[in-house]
Amino acid sequence: MDSIITYLISYNQYLLKIISQLLLFIAKYIPLKQWASEDSHSPEYQKFKVDKLPKIFNPESVDYQLLLAYYTHKYGKTVKPVNRRSEASAVPEATICPRCGAPHQYIYKNNGSKGQYQCKVCGELFNETNIYNRPLSLRCPYCGNILVAKKDRKHFRVHKCVNSSCSYYRKNLAKLPKDLNATDKHKYKLHYIYREFTINFFKMDLHELPPNAVNFKYKRFNAHIMGLCLTYHVNLKLSTRQTAHALEEVHGIKISHTMVANYAMTAAAVIKPFVDTFDYKPSKILSADETYIKVKGVKHYVWIIMDACKKSILGYQVSDTRAVGPCILAMRMAFEKFNIFPNKALKFITDGYSAYPLASQQCKIVKSWDFDVTQVIGLTNDDAVSTKFRWVKQVVERLNRTFKTSYRVTCGYGSENGAAYCVSLWVAYYNFLRPHPYNYWKSLNELDMLSNADNMPAKWQLLIYLGQQPILKMQQS
Repeated sequence: MDSIITYLISYNQYLLKIISQLLLFIAKYIPLKQWASEDSHSPEYQKFKVDKLPKIFNPESVDYQLLLAYYTHKYGKTVKPVNRRSEASAVPEATICPRCGAPHQYIYKNNGSKGQYQCKVCGELFNETNIYNRPLSLRCPYCGNILVAKKDRKHFRVHKCVNSSCSYYRKNLAKLPKDLNATDKHKYKLHYIYREFTINFFKMDLHELPPNAVNFKYKRFNAHIMGLCLTYHVNLKLSTRQTAHALEEVHGIKISHTMVANYAMTAAAVIKPFVDTFDYKPSKILSADETYIKVKGVKHYVWIIMDACKKSILGYQVSDTRAVGPCILAMRMAFEKFNIFPNKALKFITDGYSAYPLASQQCKIVKSWDFDVTQVIGLTNDDAVSTKFRWVKQVVERLNRTFKTSYRVTCGYGSENGAAYCVSLWVAYYNFLRPHPYNYWKSLNELDMLSNADNMPAKWQLLIYLGQQPILKMQQS
């Protein structure tokens, strides 16, 4: 028995020796890939990064009489009032310590005539605009300095750490090129910055009931003709004028292109609530990207978040800016599809645009959605992140090209409202009607009711019927 134990111990030591030798061999001859590209360490890329959250300072007030009694009890000495040596050192009688409430006898000027005071009881430094006049203060997470509000934007306020001795600032300053002119430092992001949002994007209604989604009243045409209009216009990517021309040449139906546009607008308004609230049962790998469109000749943006595995579009928004607000709304629409949010198990893949990390930061603060944003930067796999997640980014890029094929025939949209509903109509077609090679040339989300329809106009009519059900529930509630 003893010989077996001795043999097992010696064999275990032999295995440990082999493992240590293998580790040394790997560390010496097989260099591990860096998980950050060289560009991410460049000072020019620093402005695209989102800094971590600041520290919130909530000052607690104390009573100076309790402090005086505590000092007397612990040290056996009484804290005496300040001994004024000149009239210049006198403090106005109305001045009291904002923290402990000590009167002017215990306060002296800390920097002469520059306006800073110090309390002899609690040691607090203050002036007329001291931090205790504010309920909460934001502090830099690196140096603890109070952040200063620098700029007011449309949806947020920019706070900046102006401390020149901050470790974050000194570290970024050291990354600058050695031959850089001192007047060009403003071109780089050096100080810690925090954006405080002044509007709550999580209280906005994502499923607002459209005013024209009530019912359908056909004077000259019927539901089948409306289904034909949607089939030609959305499925076959024909413009409204081409759709009207095809209906007249093929079916002998004389209809104006304006009526085709009205049918498309009304159908989009009715179908949108069903598309936005459908249970897609998404996977834990999502990909996001934005592409541009034209509305009355002005550049707008379409934000798309899709399921990289099941290929369904989970969130989308149309905006006139590339700000972080529409990005947050698209994330909300996509994340509400989860019955239980996966948090850190979620793989959220985007490009290098800084709106996505900033939006994820707000999701964590407001909704406690704690997930990491993986940014695939560039067009080539120069780092381990791009090599591993490039395929996810390519899925959403391919989706953008598919969307652009249907968008180009419109030559741009006539209004922001029309652009939003036309995009939602295309999303409904993509998720429920379009055949996909990924799903053996079937739709991504098969519905039992649509499987009984013989043709595409009938499927559009049934999809409109399904869209009316959540609208009725919204009207009742």
